[in-house]
Amino acid sequence: MIMIRGTRRAAGTVRHVTPVPIAVAEGLVATVYEQVERDFGMLAPPVALHSPAPEPLAGCWMILRETLVARGAVDRGTKEAVATAVSIGNACPYCVDVHSSTMHGLARGRESTQIASGNLDQLVDPVLRAVAGWARDSGHTAAAVPVPAAAVPEVLGVAVVFHYINRMVNLFLPESPFPPRLPGAARTTVRRVFGRLMDLPGSGPEPGAALALLPAAPATAVPEWAAGSPSIGDAFARAGAAFDRAGLRSVPGPVRSLVTDRLDAWDGRPPGVNRGWLSEAVSALAPADQPAGRLALLAAFGSYQSIDADFDALRTTGVGDRELIEVASWAAMRAALRVGTLGVGSAASPA
Repeated sequence: MIMIRGTRRAAGTVRHVTPVPIAVAEGLVATVYEQVERDFGMLAPPVALHSPAPEPLAGCWMILRETLVARGAVDRGTKEAVATAVSIGNACPYCVDVHSSTMHGLARGRESTQIASGNLDQLVDPVLRAVAGWARDSGHTAAAVPVPAAAVPEVLGVAVVFHYINRMVNLFLPESPFPPRLPGAARTTVRRVFGRLMDLPGSGPEPGAALALLPAAPATAVPEWAAGSPSIGDAFARAGAAFDRAGLRSVPGPVRSLVTDRLDAWDGRPPGVNRGWLSEAVSALAPADQPAGRLALLAAFGSYQSIDADFDALRTTGVGDRELIEVASWAAMRAALRVGTLGVGSAASPA
């Protein structure tokens, strides 16, 4: 209960939008909140920030639950290592803190510290070292997932989920869930306590319970790499369709075309050390579409480069919290799914 109360208050750290308070949540939002607290142990701010847009909220939780949280062929500690390493590669310190702390709570303190510090070569377990290295580089390096074929949907699924979540966290949350002036030694203690407070139920809840949150999607919408797991494949199909509906509602057509075209030609590399690429890209849009284009492009390619003015500019066009979340989440999910098709995980290592 301490963790639940604390993370409910932590929803107040969300920037640019106001999450739906749990006391007044209803309909789909209330159902998602209940599942998150039951199965994840907390109403995590990276999920709660989506609540102004119920379908993206359900989609985010669905793919997170069915890959990271639900029981499967891969242990939770390894999946948390993937989440942490992907977050390092995406320059998302918030998620590094959260998921390395969860690893610590799973009695993998030494490994969590090494991964969080980027010292992957110091990992003693060669399998974990290979998986963490692959995950860290998965956004920009095409390589087979170094796990048996049966484990690919879970491992690559976690990676794709965190390529999505990292982008949304960089846009809407602070750099860390911990107080900014916390000294280094105290931060280590807080990370340890945070990890121990995580309510991780046994080997994980049963797969598939989140699928009913969103309508069924065609089998053709299942990513090829996820086809080996019915629950994960279905989760990505349903969630992907929900994010597409959000894009149709809130993202102007020319912006959708611009982001899609750039993603089709994208090799995963960062866009540049400054925002010059962004100015060049939005110049192709009509002035009225440029604020939405700027946020969508940042969500897809450079979420860590966003500034308050990007959100303020879109607000001046009359959009509300739902539209802000839908613009960002549509583009972030498109980019994350693109990572899954860059050849990163289309083949697996032999069992």
